[in-house]
Amino acid sequence: MSIYSTLGDYRFPNAEDAAHDLRGSKVYGADDDGKLGEVDDVIFDQATGAIVYAVIDTGGWLSSRKFIVPPERLQASAKHDKDFRVNLTKQQIEGFPPYDSAYVTSEGRWEDYEKRYRSHWETGPVMHREGTDRNVTPTTQQQLDAGAGTLRAPGNAESFSVTPITTSAAMDVSANGPGLNWTTFEDRLRQRREEVLASSLRVAKQSSGEPEGRRRKAG
Repeated sequence: MSIYSTLGDYRFPNAEDAAHDLRGSKVYGADDDGKLGEVDDVIFDQATGAIVYAVIDTGGWLSSRKFIVPPERLQASAKHDKDFRVNLTKQQIEGFPPYDSAYVTSEGRWEDYEKRYRSHWETGPVMHREGTDRNVTPTTQQQLDAGAGTLRAPGNAESFSVTPITTSAAMDVSANGPGLNWTTFEDRLRQRREEVLASSLRVAKQSSGEPEGRRRKAG
């Protein structure tokens, strides 16, 4: 299993790298106008330096304050330089399990959290029987045959209308992901991965009073 870490309070030591640090960049909703928050941190793979989640600080409108988004769900904002957009609404975000940065320091807690988080994104579409609020769970073939129109169940003359519900499977994802700015940021992180990990371990040791040798070893 991959072991993750965060940038935390780490700051790039030179001006060139610091210029590419995208923490503080704003994140907008699907309309690229309504601000959802700012990039507060990133969660990355200790072994490779690859960023697996962006941590978004909402500034207070969300009860748990922060939520996470996989980088492939982010898109470069078309209206705001060096900012991003994500095809999510506040209502969808409120449905995520609350994020706690402490989860990343425990493999067991993180595995449980990530499983709950991803299950929320992977919820399938719901279909409703026409004229009622009864849900119908269609087969994959029925969904393909139905398209965006009317579904007729095999052997049944009754029709069903299809009500699409936006889920992770249906969300638009740019082929270019979050863009060149993000790629450059990730490259800088990869180059300084060992330095970042050493810094995070020192901070964790100081805050917990636990001997460094007892903590997880960095890849």
